Amino acid sequence: MYHQAIADSLGVNVTDLKCLDLAREIEELTPGKLAELTGLTTGSITVALDRLERAGYIRRQRDPNDRRKVIIQPIPDRILPKLLPIFASLGQAMGAEFGARYDNHDLALILDFMERSSHVLQIETAKLRVHTSMRSSDAV
Repeated sequence: MYHQAIADSLGVNVTDLKCLDLAREIEELTPGKLAELTGLTTGSITVALDRLERAGYIRRQRDPNDRRKVIIQPIPDRILPKLLPIFASLGQAMGAEFGARYDNHDLALILDFMERSSHVLQIETAKLRVHTSMRSSDAV
């Protein structure tokens, strides 16, 4: 629900927000790589990128070394003024809730747990995609 609220504040949907997050995190992200990372079709990615471009959050640029390749470029001046207050508020709220409760050792343990959980989820997501892909090809 929090991600939906952020997406709403930016005037995009949650899928577009996740695509924007990946574009902000990964240098030289291509539409094909974005499709691979999200599990969306290339057609769905094109539509999401069209919406993000119309909203002014990204631009698509040709790679100067390979004109066939398109790179998704986030536009920080358009994104950051909207996101910084949201995450500043979240950071303050989290600090108030957990700052006095956990020491550095506890926080390191929690971070380790979150990173390991994320890794397991990535592996399990890949397994599900392979399984779903095999089921879909069996149906054809």
